[in-house]
Amino acid sequence: MTTDSGEILEICGYLGRTTNNVAEYAGLLEALTVAREEGATEVEIVSDSELLVKQMLGVYRVKHPNLLPLYERAKTMARGFGRFRIRHTLRAGNKDADRLANRAVDHAREGRLLERRRAES
Repeated sequence: MTTDSGEILEICGYLGRTTNNVAEYAGLLEALTVAREEGATEVEIVSDSELLVKQMLGVYRVKHPNLLPLYERAKTMARGFGRFRIRHTLRAGNKDADRLANRAVDHAREGRLLERRRAES
């Protein structure tokens, strides 16, 4: 997550054994939670999950019963921002997500990790 001031917040946490789709929604919900805690009024989400993006945009229906409550919570949270955008990127364009997922597995006992750093110029 990048703030308006250029600070980068990186969040990760171990979820245990779950599906990729549940993990994608968990990541979205965590990002929205931190954005709200940081006082954001506008949010742009970039995800390599085409399913999540198209569900959040209303292109695809949410059919799986495990995803429905996560989707509903994400939609409710998204409405809490003055502006909410979500777009898809190819997995190759989202290497930070892979790095953070691996870090979450490596540090499973530590729970949620949130680190702040300045953007590199």
